[in-house]
Amino acid sequence: MWFDEFATPIGKLVVAADEEGIRHILFPSNRHPLPGGRSAWLRSPPRVAQARRQLEEYFAGERHDFALELKPVGTPFQVLVWNTLATIPYGETWSYGQLAKHIGEPESARAVGAANGRNPIPIVLPCHRVIGADGSLTGFGGGLPTKAALLRLEGALADEERKPVTGDLFG
Repeated sequence: MWFDEFATPIGKLVVAADEEGIRHILFPSNRHPLPGGRSAWLRSPPRVAQARRQLEEYFAGERHDFALELKPVGTPFQVLVWNTLATIPYGETWSYGQLAKHIGEPESARAVGAANGRNPIPIVLPCHRVIGADGSLTGFGGGLPTKAALLRLEGALADEERKPVTGDLFG
């Protein structure tokens, strides 16, 4: 696995890829441990340069969609959820229930939430665009302040619109 790490407006990010594509984007602190750790990873900025460039363009407000080869590893259900995240338009948000309906599993909002929380390629697969049914910001691997910052960057959240985490998050 090759990686690079670089500063962004939301803190240092690590992008990791192998010969098949991007496998991980990591925040400074992540909610879930990385399977297998990073001990065998090799720093190789050229191997992930395209991902870094596209992320920098995103943070500069110049990119709304990513054109990268992605290879997230998960269960078939998780991969379905993660791939569907990429269909949420820039600047919009969906609830967990909406995401569940979109994959054809309207009763699986909680399972969708669990899969969303395990997304190994955040930002590019925009799990930050998934919010509670009541419009509240909910769990995010990079932390709620980071989620809010990403939604503000995309114009999907103004400071005064941020609601506390309450109520049914999955409806």
